Amino acid sequence: MSRPYAPRNSSPASFIRVNGKIRAREVRVIGVDGKQLGVIQLTDAINLARQHAVDLVEISPNAVPPVCRLVDFGKFRYELAKKEKDSRKHQHASIVKEVQLSPRIDPHDLGIKTAHAINFLCADMKVKVALKFRGRENAHTEVGFEVIQKFIADIAPYGHPDFQPKLVGKAINLMVSPLPRNKRAKNPNQTDEQPESTDNLPEDKHSASKAAPEKAKVPVAEEPQTAGLSSPFENLEIK
Repeated sequence: MSRPYAPRNSSPASFIRVNGKIRAREVRVIGVDGKQLGVIQLTDAINLARQHAVDLVEISPNAVPPVCRLVDFGKFRYELAKKEKDSRKHQHASIVKEVQLSPRIDPHDLGIKTAHAINFLCADMKVKVALKFRGRENAHTEVGFEVIQKFIADIAPYGHPDFQPKLVGKAINLMVSPLPRNKRAKNPNQTDEQPESTDNLPEDKHSASKAAPEKAKVPVAEEPQTAGLSSPFENLEIK
């Protein structure tokens, strides 16, 4: 009978044994203050954890005997999740993007390549630069080094080269690492456009936009005055 697979999104804390779930008879206990208390029977270690109002957490199950720690399990899970989150932040630095150049590259194309490299560095990725020589270009390698030096100067606010550019075979290779976020310049390729608010408008325009236009009044026709004249139908009797 095969064992079920562990869920992919499960945290490391879900596989940690606590208190009565520990299977060993004897455990090596680390106290609340971080000092080792020696090898103790499992029941005595659990009673010791209850006295300190904490849990007995197995932190090294493969050791002989297993190593356990007196700590609040909720606090232990929080510290474990925090360490895992910090380790994920540095995973982007292991991603390497490549940018290829040439000695006769157009200035506009060089600007586009530089913008791509800046985007990669601002995303905490490394950039590998390769400038290849073809045919008679191998006789003028100094032109390629000039292009590389200009490229390094343009990305200086965002990354630094791990080593000086060197000629290997028919290409110049260079590896650039991103600067720390607190020392890195803001990515110029990202634009944060916000809609204009009406708070900055002048008072007269702001009030005019809110005030609704008044409807034009239609003049009502008045009844003509007779100016003292009598109507011939006033004394008419209806039978």
